[in-house]
Amino acid sequence: MELAKKCNVSNMQQIRLSSSWFGEEEIAAVSRVLKSHIVSMGIETKLFEEELHKFWGRKDSGVTCVNSCSAALQLSLQASGIKRGDEVIVPTYTFVATFQAVTANGAIPIPCDVDLDDGFISMDDAKKRLTQKTRAIIPVLFAGIDSKIEKVYQFAEENKLIVIEDAAHCFGNQNIAKRDGILCFSFDPIKNISCGDGGCVLTSQNEVTERLKDIRLLGVIGDTDRRFQGLRSFEFDVVEQGWRLHMNNIAAAIGRVQLAKFHIIQEKRQKNANMYIENLSDIEGIRPLPINVKTAVPHIFPIIITNGKRDELKAFLSEKGIETGVQYKPNHLLSYFNRGYDLPNACNFYESILSIPVHPLLREDEVLYVIDCIKEFFYVTKNQIF
Repeated sequence: MELAKKCNVSNMQQIRLSSSWFGEEEIAAVSRVLKSHIVSMGIETKLFEEELHKFWGRKDSGVTCVNSCSAALQLSLQASGIKRGDEVIVPTYTFVATFQAVTANGAIPIPCDVDLDDGFISMDDAKKRLTQKTRAIIPVLFAGIDSKIEKVYQFAEENKLIVIEDAAHCFGNQNIAKRDGILCFSFDPIKNISCGDGGCVLTSQNEVTERLKDIRLLGVIGDTDRRFQGLRSFEFDVVEQGWRLHMNNIAAAIGRVQLAKFHIIQEKRQKNANMYIENLSDIEGIRPLPINVKTAVPHIFPIIITNGKRDELKAFLSEKGIETGVQYKPNHLLSYFNRGYDLPNACNFYESILSIPVHPLLREDEVLYVIDCIKEFFYVTKNQIF
C-alpha cells in the first residue's frame, strides 16, 4: 500500500508536537542584557511594550508586560475590581491557569459548557450560570478561534459584566485590534512568539492599564516609570495588594527579537495549517476545527476524531514517531473546581480532540508525513485491518 510505504520513511524519527524557535539573534539579545548588568524590569521591557503597541496599531490602548498569561489574567481581574466572593463565568474547557487566575483573587470560577463545533464558551449554558454575584466572564480563544466573540460582549453588556479574554492562543489574530475589552496573551516557550516565559495585557481601558503597572510590581506606586528610567524606588507608597509578576529585561529582549520575525513565524504556521485543512478535511472520521487561517495564526492544530478512535490514532502516530497532544481536561472534573453539575459538551469535546504538530520548525515533508500517517490509519481502520 502506497500510504504505508510513505509512512515508513526512515529519517522520520520524532516529530515534536510543539517547539520553540530560538536562534543566534535571541542568544545575542540575552547576552546584551546580561552584559548591561540590568536584568530586572527596565528599558528592554519598556521597548517591548512600545513595539507591541505599534504591532497592534491601537493608539488608544495600553500594553502591560508580565511574566505569564496566568499573571495577565490574575492582574486583569484585580485591576478590573474583581473581589473575594465575586463569581466569574469561565469555560470548563481551558488550561487550569484560567481558573487559578480567578481563585488567586479570592473570586469563584463558575465552570461553563462549550459548543461542540469549536470548543468556544456556550452562551446558552452561560445564561444558566448567571447569578447576582456574577461580575465577569472570561472567553477562552481556544486554537485562536474567536468567530463568536461578539456574542460574549453582547451577553456581558446585557448583564453588566466585565469581559477579560484569555487570548493565550491568539497572538497575531487580525481581529484582536478591533476589540475594546481586556485581552491577555501568552509568550511561553511554545506560543506564536516567546519570551521564554511571559505574557501581556492589551486594553483601551486606561484606568486598568495604570493599575496594572503598579500591582505587577508589588503595588509600589509609580515604580514602573522609575524602572523604565533605570532607577529604583526607595521612598514609596502602597495602597493595595500587589505581586511580583513583572517581565524582566531578559525575557523582554527575547520577545523583541521574536516579534521582529513574527512575519516568518506567521507564514510557516499558516502554511502548515492550510496543508492539514486541504488534506484532512475530506477524511471520514476527522473534523478539523473551524480555524480561519486568513485571520488566525494557529498556535496548535486540533482535530476532532469522530469515530471514537482518538486514543488508537494517538498511539498509532506515536509509533510512527509523531508526538500529539490532548488539550484540556475540563476543569469541573478537577477536585478543586468541581461544582457538582455535568457539562457534557466539554467532556465529549475533550474525549475526541487531538492536537497535531503545526510549529514553525516543521519541514514540508514532515507535515506531509503526518498527513500520510493519519490517512493510513483511517484507511486501515475503514477496512477493518487495524
